[in-house]
Amino acid sequence: MHVHTPIKVRYGETDMMGVVYHANYLLYFEDARIDFLDALDFSYAERIEGAGYMSPIHDIEIHYKAPLRYGEAGVVRTSIAKNLPMRTVYRQQVYRAEDVLEGEAADGIAGDPNAEGAAALGRREPQLREGATPLVDALVTVCVVERDTFKPVSLRRTFPDLYAKYEDIVEGA
Repeated sequence: MHVHTPIKVRYGETDMMGVVYHANYLLYFEDARIDFLDALDFSYAERIEGAGYMSPIHDIEIHYKAPLRYGEAGVVRTSIAKNLPMRTVYRQQVYRAEDVLEGEAADGIAGDPNAEGAAALGRREPQLREGATPLVDALVTVCVVERDTFKPVSLRRTFPDLYAKYEDIVEGA
């Protein structure tokens, strides 16, 4: 399952060369992870923060391949790369908006109740144009911690329904 979050590069997000300043991709990724949870009907604000937890970044591996410039539209494509009891690894890639084709089912079969991933969740997933390559490619590892103590907790034990959803949609599953 992939969730696509649209972005439009604003002037204040660029450097003197007119390209997105590298740290601003982290803000785009944060918004996209919230969208990803929303797509699973699991509100970060209500379900995680509302229960007294937070989900900080533990590690980021990021590769910048080509620039996105002021005024351009892009898309952050988010999926689950790895689902571990204590950490979740998201794959987050930035594409130019024109590289995303709208309205395709995740597996080509819209609404198949026996399908896996996004189609099983009743979602139509945009597909990438053939030959599309990411401008930015990142693996973002997050964990869940208690808000007051910052003590890590098991996602599998604390949010078993979310952990199970991630198990169903992890890449390569």
